Amino acid sequence: MKFWKSSVGRYSLSILIGIDQLVQVIMSPIMSGKIGDPDETISSRLGKMKLKYGGTIPWFHPLAGFIDWGCNKIDPGHSIDAIEPTEGEAISNVEIVVRDLLKK
Repeated sequence: MKFWKSSVGRYSLSILIGIDQLVQVIMSPIMSGKIGDPDETISSRLGKMKLKYGGTIPWFHPLAGFIDWGCNKIDPGHSIDAIEPTEGEAISNVEIVVRDLLKK
């Protein structure tokens, strides 16, 4: 973890986040049928989708479900933890409370 705190690590992480955001914008019409916010990550978008549908990705968004499944294999609860409330589609205070409950 020391690497990510170095200047090269921070630079690398910034590039990876930028790629994540670009892929989210390109893939968002396929994943959710809506145009993505250029400042939101794939994980945040998936987390918001899970909140909207009661904690699961709906069957009619199979690509989103597959990506979320893969993220959860690496880091359980990743998409819920990665929600960026100020980016993309706004979430309400109630949804923030639900997110916090799903984290537990």
